[in-house]
Amino acid sequence: MSQRIWNVYLSGEIHTDWRDQIEAGAKAASLPVEFSSPVTNHAASDDCGVAILGAEPDKFWHDHKGAKVNAIRTRTLIGEADIVVVRFGEKYRQWNAAFDAGMASALNIPLIVMHMDEHQHALKEVDAAALAVTRTPEQVVQILAYVINGTLPA
Repeated sequence: MSQRIWNVYLSGEIHTDWRDQIEAGAKAASLPVEFSSPVTNHAASDDCGVAILGAEPDKFWHDHKGAKVNAIRTRTLIGEADIVVVRFGEKYRQWNAAFDAGMASALNIPLIVMHMDEHQHALKEVDAAALAVTRTPEQVVQILAYVINGTLPA
């Protein structure tokens, strides 16, 4: 019998390498995990709707088209995930990340949240829905190792 492959969706800020750190940590720990995420090219994500479906003179409709095209990927991959990890970064407010966390919670998909201590109050409702609240990619990898293999950090 083959080992289960866990599907982990990595949502949230796109300006740091936290996804790469989690993926490298999971690989180093030989965890049977496949990762997915939203499109992390900021310009492509913002402009996909108008690039594919045509220009919009009004910024609202420009963003609306892009959000809907992006939602095809996001809804599909979150819906297929075994675990959703959502990172809230330091510099930008990630409203889309909060939405993804809410979607995972509504779908009863286990949620791991990652953010700095200073965002604790602002994210208290998101934290309350999460099964774990972390600060670092390493903690996420340690949770995955425990959940998958039952191993604790050395």
